[in-house]
Amino acid sequence: MVTKISQETFDSVVKENMVEFGMSLEEAREESVKQFESQGINLGNIIKDLNVDPVTGTPLLNESVDYLKTKGKPQLDADKGAICKHLDVVIAESELSVPHRVLAAQLGAYEYVVKTLHEECDLDKEIQDKLFMAANSIINSQPDVFDDRSLEIVTKFLAEKEPKTTCDALRWFQKACIRHEMNRRLIMNKSRFVNECNILLGSDNAEIVKNVCALFRYLILDDDIRVEFGLAHEHARMLSVHLTDVTQLLFKFKTNQALICDILLTIGALTVRNEYCQVVEEAGGLKFIMDAMVEFPENVRLLREATKLLKALAGNDSVKLHIIQGGAAPLLESALNRHKDKESFARYALLCVATLALRVQENSAALFESGISDTIIQTMKIHPKNQHVQRNGAWAIRNMVSRCRDQCDTFISQGAEDVLNQAIADHPKINQDVRSALRDLGCKVHLNEEWKGISDIQISRD
Repeated sequence: MVTKISQETFDSVVKENMVEFGMSLEEAREESVKQFESQGINLGNIIKDLNVDPVTGTPLLNESVDYLKTKGKPQLDADKGAICKHLDVVIAESELSVPHRVLAAQLGAYEYVVKTLHEECDLDKEIQDKLFMAANSIINSQPDVFDDRSLEIVTKFLAEKEPKTTCDALRWFQKACIRHEMNRRLIMNKSRFVNECNILLGSDNAEIVKNVCALFRYLILDDDIRVEFGLAHEHARMLSVHLTDVTQLLFKFKTNQALICDILLTIGALTVRNEYCQVVEEAGGLKFIMDAMVEFPENVRLLREATKLLKALAGNDSVKLHIIQGGAAPLLESALNRHKDKESFARYALLCVATLALRVQENSAALFESGISDTIIQTMKIHPKNQHVQRNGAWAIRNMVSRCRDQCDTFISQGAEDVLNQAIADHPKINQDVRSALRDLGCKVHLNEEWKGISDIQISRD
């Protein structure tokens, strides 16, 4: 029977080897591991690389947490240097791995941080910053420690005017949302954030706006496998009341390319219903995307987010028409032609073309006139092993020619048939998508009969 021991037991044996037998840290660890494994004990739950005080043999994390838990408000003021030092140890240890963060929480580090921020007023700014850093380090990939009191603290500090504190609070919320549906519901339903985030969106501080946008995206995740049905769509609907404000941020920070990318990504995440596409267009989002693609032709990330958002906005039929009428066809051709060797951009650009051409003959004709047909084929030739590029390219070809049969000869003369047949050979999983493109091009397609009924009884044809 395989047994387990606690982290405390393992640490005490390491300490004994160091203090009683004068071993070095590495020797003490190695001897401890051998001793327990010889007894048939499974050490899979043990952190074997904790940093240890060479004098006392006690893990630094344990020492620091024990020290901090003894300090109240008077001691916080008197021992500022020592407290900051021990908080630095908690932060450094927690950033090493998830097991280190779990141990820090088990020792009471997170509880100490929350209690101190909740109970103590007029904290020294340096100590307060260290407490926020410790909270963000511990909660990272460990959102279960977040609770109602944490929510109360973060909400309180969001109201402060100091940008760094606001950003730290927003990041605390962000980490609490990842892979935790209940925390997302808690923030959406019990905090004032949803109703008051327009104040944060109105900030002139780019870092605050960036973190608000990131929090919007985290609140509409659906990544908690413990919950059968998440409320991602409902949360997106609640946050969409700020969609106009978020879109107008594009104009406010029009020279900040990195922030523009984050805003475009956020708009795309919030555009989950047909009418929201219209809201973005009316707020000037569509025009800004076109202008940005002209102004920043070398920024691959910005172009990628722009094409992803165009694809999302094309979910509204009227907006889809306006996208092409606004001159998107030559911009897409130029961007794809310029960056067709960038795999991460090419797949989304091809998907955008496929979406814009879907069931709209006028859009297909405009895209074809821009010369994008040859660019699509060349892009597929550059990335023959990428299944996403091949599938999206096949979709783009199929959607363009399905209502514009006059384009077939041009596509075939440019080598579309050979490229598509090669895609079938290289990527069997997408053969139905590729064969659909070959069929609409008028090429010879071999169709497999997946199933045929067989019976011993023959039906008479008399």
